[in-house]
Amino acid sequence: MSARLLLIGPPGAGKGTQAVRLSASLGVPAISTGDIFRENVRSETELGTKAKAYMDAGDNVPDSLTNDLVRDRLAQSDCAEGFLLDGYPRTTDQVRALDEFLAEHGTAMDVVIELVADPDVVVERLKKRALDQGRSDDDESVVRHRLEVYRQQTAPLIDLYDGRGMLAKVDGIGEIDEVTARISEALAARGILVSD
Repeated sequence: MSARLLLIGPPGAGKGTQAVRLSASLGVPAISTGDIFRENVRSETELGTKAKAYMDAGDNVPDSLTNDLVRDRLAQSDCAEGFLLDGYPRTTDQVRALDEFLAEHGTAMDVVIELVADPDVVVERLKKRALDQGRSDDDESVVRHRLEVYRQQTAPLIDLYDGRGMLAKVDGIGEIDEVTARISEALAARGILVSD
């Protein structure tokens, strides 16, 4: 089945975990800008070096770098029948760039899933992830800054997509299977069936 989805929500809301599950169930690639940036940082590429400074400060990588990277990825053949975006778009300028790319290819987004999560729960989740995975971008002060950046820059996208009638709000707190079931129900209500 063809599906073009976006998972949106604050850092630590569980987007990455749910993206992997939905990608497998829907048979479309999960595209995480965070994963792509982290891979570039690990490989010490030029993009990785530039991105690392922003990531370590808890800031978003600039739109120009991010848009080019995502356009490149969405143009690959495995995205022809759909994709699941995690972490992009984050700004209205990125929405414009994504809209333009999709229009050029005669398609559009189907559904935007907003994972809703309490900020204090998110901070605790990310502190645990920092210990488990050794991620420098999960330090508490950086996390709180990332939540503020999210609130200022990304939260307006929720209103934008809601205005287009594309937004489905899903409670992101709970056991992983429970959240997956909630997302599946929200997608089914919009005609997108998730296989087990």
